[in-house]
Amino acid sequence: MPHTPRPSSKSLYTPEERARRDATPWTIVQAVLAPLQFFVFAVSLGLVLRYLFTGDGYTAATVSILIKTLILYTIMVTGAIWEKVVFGQYLFAPAFFWEDVFSFAVIALHTGYLWALFTGQSHNLQMFIALAAYTTYVINAGQFLWKLRQARLQAASESAPTGTLAMEQGTP
Repeated sequence: MPHTPRPSSKSLYTPEERARRDATPWTIVQAVLAPLQFFVFAVSLGLVLRYLFTGDGYTAATVSILIKTLILYTIMVTGAIWEKVVFGQYLFAPAFFWEDVFSFAVIALHTGYLWALFTGQSHNLQMFIALAAYTTYVINAGQFLWKLRQARLQAASESAPTGTLAMEQGTP
């Protein structure tokens, strides 16, 4: 796909990229998977903390981490497809470069949890690896939420009369 330069350094999408984003069903897939993943994360976090504080519920915590990891892998694959459709490359498109880099840390820690589980490491080590994975996940989710906000601001600035958004953002 030919590359159209971004209208400004703050633009997340070119008009062509936005059109592809809005037209692809992969955008809906991401919009469904992201909150689902967060819900599973929240439940799983509670189960992991319950296990660590009480020693009860190891199996429930483990199953929840496995479900969270499966959703993470799914959202990573479908997200790569989404990037290919929108930006013309599977990963590390300039608009999402650092989010993708950090996603690999998230995946590495979730995969480290799987290693700990399947090699019979202590239950506590497994849960602490899961907590580390969840910490990176929260940071990465924050990165993507920030990009969502940027995209909304960009859309608002392109549809608002000149100067309106600058006044809303407090700039002259």
